[in-house]
Amino acid sequence: MIVITVRFPVKPEYADTFIDELREPTQAVRNEPGCLWYDWARNVEDPNEFILTEGYVDAEAGSAHVNSAHFKPGLEKMRPMLAATPRIIFSDLGPERTGWDQMGELQID
Repeated sequence: MIVITVRFPVKPEYADTFIDELREPTQAVRNEPGCLWYDWARNVEDPNEFILTEGYVDAEAGSAHVNSAHFKPGLEKMRPMLAATPRIIFSDLGPERTGWDQMGELQID
């Protein structure tokens, strides 16, 4: 499983419409074979920053994502709305990982 987290700094004039503008490309990614999740969040301390978390079953699914027909058009749709280059963390957790684990520090019975 691979997990990717990206921070997108958005120009203030686009902050309130950023997610709505990306609904179609977001759904296209969620429909990709091998996509486990593709979720947006808005930074509560900086309303001009959005955080994307992505999960794919393996590196091949991640590669298929960046080579999909909708990947580059999605990036270009974002480009004019961004204030700076996004920052990314990529983690390959290996084939034995297939999803989420329960949080050990906070168990709810």
